[in-house]
Amino acid sequence: MINRTRNYERRARNARQRGFTLVELLLVLVILALIGGLVLPSIIGQAEGAKVKAAASQIDRISMAVESYYLDTGSIPENLEHLVDEPGDADGWNGPYLKRSSLKDPWGREYEFRQPGEHGDFDILSLGADGQPGGEDTKADITSWE
Repeated sequence: MINRTRNYERRARNARQRGFTLVELLLVLVILALIGGLVLPSIIGQAEGAKVKAAASQIDRISMAVESYYLDTGSIPENLEHLVDEPGDADGWNGPYLKRSSLKDPWGREYEFRQPGEHGDFDILSLGADGQPGGEDTKADITSWE
C-alpha cells in the first residue's frame, strides 16, 4: 500500500513538471499568427488614416500662419521658412508663426508651398503616404484648397 501511494505521488509530481509538448506550442503559435494576420492590417490602415487627418490639420495651421504673416507684413511669405525665421526684408514680422517641426508632414517630407498659388494666393500640399502626385485613399494628396 505504501508503494502504491509513493508511485501515485511520483506520477503526479512528474505530470506537474512535464511542461508543454511541441504540438501544443505549435498550436499556440498558429493561433497567434492567425490573430496577427487578421488584426495587424486593420491597425496599420488606421494609423495611415490618422496621418492623413494630421496632415490636413497641419495644413490648416500653416495656412493660418501664412495669413497672420500677411496681416503683419502686408505680403505673403516666399517660402514656409519665413514663418519660422525672420526674413531680412519683412517689416512688421512678428513671428515665429510656427515651429520648425510643423514644416514637415507626418511622413517626414516638407510641405510644398506655392506662391502665387493656382487655387488662391498660395497653395500648400502634402503628397500623402506615397510621396507621389495624385493617388487615392491614404496615398492621395492633401491640399489647402479642398
